[in-house]
Amino acid sequence: MKFLSALLLTALLAFATGLYGLLPWWSFAFTSFIVAMAIHQKAGKAFLAGFTGLFLLWSVLAFLIDNANEHILATKVANILPLGGSYWVLILLTGLIGGLVSGLAALTGSYLRQSPKS
Repeated sequence: MKFLSALLLTALLAFATGLYGLLPWWSFAFTSFIVAMAIHQKAGKAFLAGFTGLFLLWSVLAFLIDNANEHILATKVANILPLGGSYWVLILLTGLIGGLVSGLAALTGSYLRQSPKS
């Protein structure tokens, strides 16, 4: 139950942070960090919750935005990058980058919570 609530809260707060618009793209890392500090989990589960929440959020948002213009821009960008022109790989790569940043922020929050108080 903690894992699912951490996953959903991470995705929801990251989406809300992205709606603000004036913050940099990596500002969701702070929300992932805070969620991992607030919901006590082992480090591996905290990383997985942060990674999965942002991976799903960014992949779905990238697909919806890409689908709105019939995959024209993503196909062109995938041709520039060594992705073989596959917009699916570009969408998954987008989700992977967001998931890694969020997962590492959640891992840091989990380790900080577990650190001995001195």
